[in-house]
Amino acid sequence: MKKLPFILILLMCSLSAFSAEKFVRVFDFTGSGQAQALPVAKSTIYGNGSAYGYDLGTMQNNGQPFFFSVDVPEGNYKVTVTLGNKDAATCTTVKAESRRLMLESIPTKKGEFTTYTFTVNVRNTKIGENDSVRIKPREVGKLIWDNKLTLEFNGENPSVTEIKIEKADNLITLFLAGDSTVVDENNEPWSGWGQLLTRFFTPDVAVANYAESGEAANSFVSSKRFAKLLSEMKPGDYLIIQFGHNDQKQKGEGKGPYESYTKNLKYLIDEARAKGGIPVLVTSMERRRFDDEGKQIDTHGDYPDAVRKLAKQENLTLLDLNEMSKVLYQTWGVEGSKKAFVHFPAGTFPGQKEDLADNTHFNPYGGYEMAKCIVQMLKDSDLAINQYIVKDFKGFDPSRPDAFDAVRIPRSPLYSMAKPDGN
Repeated sequence: MKKLPFILILLMCSLSAFSAEKFVRVFDFTGSGQAQALPVAKSTIYGNGSAYGYDLGTMQNNGQPFFFSVDVPEGNYKVTVTLGNKDAATCTTVKAESRRLMLESIPTKKGEFTTYTFTVNVRNTKIGENDSVRIKPREVGKLIWDNKLTLEFNGENPSVTEIKIEKADNLITLFLAGDSTVVDENNEPWSGWGQLLTRFFTPDVAVANYAESGEAANSFVSSKRFAKLLSEMKPGDYLIIQFGHNDQKQKGEGKGPYESYTKNLKYLIDEARAKGGIPVLVTSMERRRFDDEGKQIDTHGDYPDAVRKLAKQENLTLLDLNEMSKVLYQTWGVEGSKKAFVHFPAGTFPGQKEDLADNTHFNPYGGYEMAKCIVQMLKDSDLAINQYIVKDFKGFDPSRPDAFDAVRIPRSPLYSMAKPDGN
C-alpha cells in the first residue's frame, strides 16, 4: 500500500481533531512558536478553507477593533484570553458572537499581561437530523446562527496574545426566551439586555439567548425556537422567560393577558420542567412614555399582572422588571431616559440619514442597566444560580442608576439603521 506523505498525515489529523466533538485549541498571536499552539499571523484570515483566523475584514492592527473566528461544533465553550501588549498600554473589551459583552474595559500597562476566562454558547439552526429553526430574513448572516465562535476585541488599543478555546459540556446553561428587548442584536446602536447579561456571570454559567425581535410567546414556539432550545436543555439548566410587548398586540377571541398569553407562558413552563429545567418569569419592562407632568405611563395593561399571577400559581421565581423599570425611567426623567434608548440625531452612525427616536428598544447603555436589574433580582432570589454572579457586581438600585458616562462599552464596527421587529 502506498504511504501517505508525513505532512498530509499531519494535516488530516489536524482536521479530524478540529471537527471532533470535544477539543482544546490554543491560538498564539505572538509568533513565539510555542508548542501545541496554532500560530496566528496578520495573513491568517478566516474562511476560504481556513477554519480559524481574523474575520469580517479586520485584523489586530493600529488599535482598531477586530474579530477572530474559529469553526466549532455547537455547544458551550470556555474561552481563555491573554490580553496585553509588550510595546504599549491597552484597554480591551471583549464581546462574543452578536455583541455579547464578556469582558469590560480590561486595562494593561506596557509590557503587562492578564488572563481571563469566560463561557460562550455557540449554536446553529439545526434541530436533530431533519428539522431547523425558522429564522427570519433579518437573522441571516447574524453571528449567532452558525458553526463558528466569533470574538470581537474592542477598546483603546485592544490587544490579545493568546486565545484558548475548550469544549465545556457540563456547565449550567441559562437560556433566555424573549423579544427584541432581550435579543442579541447584531448591529449598533440596538441592544437587548440578554447580550449584556453575559458580563455578570462567572465561567460556570453559559448564557444561551434564544430571544428574537418581534416574537410573542406563541410565535416563539411556532418558529421552532423553543424546540431548538429544548433540544439543548439538560436537567438543572434555567429558562428565563420574558414576553409581552408583542403578545399585547394580538387581538380576537381567546386573546388577552389572562387567556392566550397565560396559556402560552404555561406551555413554556411545563415543557421546560419536563426537561428538568428551572423556569423563571419576567414581567416586561415599560416602554418609555411620560405624561404631561413627567410621570412614566403604564404601557402594558394587565400583562404584567398576568405574569405575577402565573408565577404565584406555579410557585416560580418572579423577576418584576416592569416595576423596576418604572423606578429607573422615573429616576432618569423625560430627557435623561433618552440616553438609554435609541435616540440619536442624523449622522451619528455611518449611513444614518434621519434621526432615530425609538422608545421601546435600548442602546447598549440601556441594555446594560436592564441587565443589572435582572442580575440584582436574581441575586435577591433563592435560586442557586445566584452563586455564579461575578464578584465585582456591587448591586443595583434603579433609583441610583449608573451615570451614562460611567458605562463605556465601545461601539462595535457593525451598524444598521433598520429598526428591530416589534414595538
